[in-house]
Parts: sequence; C-alpha cells; structure tokens
Amino acid sequence: MEDIAELERRISAAMMRISQRVEAFGAGAPPPINSGADMGPVATLADGVAEAEIARLNEALDEERMLTAQLNERLRAVRDKEASGKLALQAEADRLTKLLDVQGLEMQRLKKTVASLREQMRVLTEAQAEGQVEPHLINRAMLTELEALRALRSAETAELDELIAALDPLAAPHGGENANA
Repeated sequence: MEDIAELERRISAAMMRISQRVEAFGAGAPPPINSGADMGPVATLADGVAEAEIARLNEALDEERMLTAQLNERLRAVRDKEASGKLALQAEADRLTKLLDVQGLEMQRLKKTVASLREQMRVLTEAQAEGQVEPHLINRAMLTELEALRALRSAETAELDELIAALDPLAAPHGGENANA
C-alpha cells in the first residue's frame, strides 16, 4: 500500500508541475525552473537520465563532426586530385595537338613536294620524247626528288613522335608502384 501511496504522490506532483508549465507557456512567460529540491527522487532520476542522454547525444554529435571533417578532407583531396588531373590532361591534349599540327604541316609539305616532283618528271619525260634531255632538267628533277625524300622522312618522323607520345604514358611507372620493383 505504501508503494501505491508513493506513486500517487509522485504522479500528483508531476501533474502539478505539468499544469504550472502549461499555464506559464500559455501566458507567454518562461516556465518556472525548479531546483529539484521539492521534486524528490523522481526529479533526480529524470535528471540523471537526461544528463546521460545529453552526454550520449554530445558524444554522437562529436562523432558526426569528426566524420564530417574526415569527409570534407576526403572531398578536398578528391577535388585537388581532379584539378591536377584536369591540368595534366589539358597539358597532354595541348602537346598532342602540337604534334598533330606538326604532322599536318609535314604532310602538306610532302604533298607539295610530290606535286613538284610529278611536274619535273613530266617535263623530263617531254624533253626525252623530243630527244632533248638537258642536264639542268635532270638536276632539277633530282633536287625535287631529294626534297620529296626529305619531306617523306619529316612526315615519318612526325608520325613516330606522335606514336612515342602516345606510348610514353603507358611505359611510365604509375605513382611509384613500380619504383621499388
């Protein structure tokens, strides 16, 4: 019986505190804060549970802050890596564009030289058909042929440079993985 009487007393005290706070809230005044002296063992138990809950929530908050800091650091590292990767790719694209430009110029030179060589061969063939093979025509044809060979060699060199440029990244060690091997 004493337990029931004690529980009734606690419930009555709790109902009284609730009604006081509801009235204070409805009036717009801040609810009265009791020191806990008149609340007895219920208030002490509730305060202990609240403090434990607050401590647990603070710990969880600290863990979340630490996790957020770690994720922000990872994100920054990924963004830095992405930015440096973009710069490297842009530099590689610029380098390959220059190689293609050089190769294109060499191909134009080769086409021009081949056209000149055809013209010299046509002139030399006509001169031979007329029976007038002159030494200066032969010299001009030989010079044009030499120029065609030089242009062909330059075009092949430009093509090989492009192939080497494409193969260099494949042959280079990746980030120190093979540095110790």
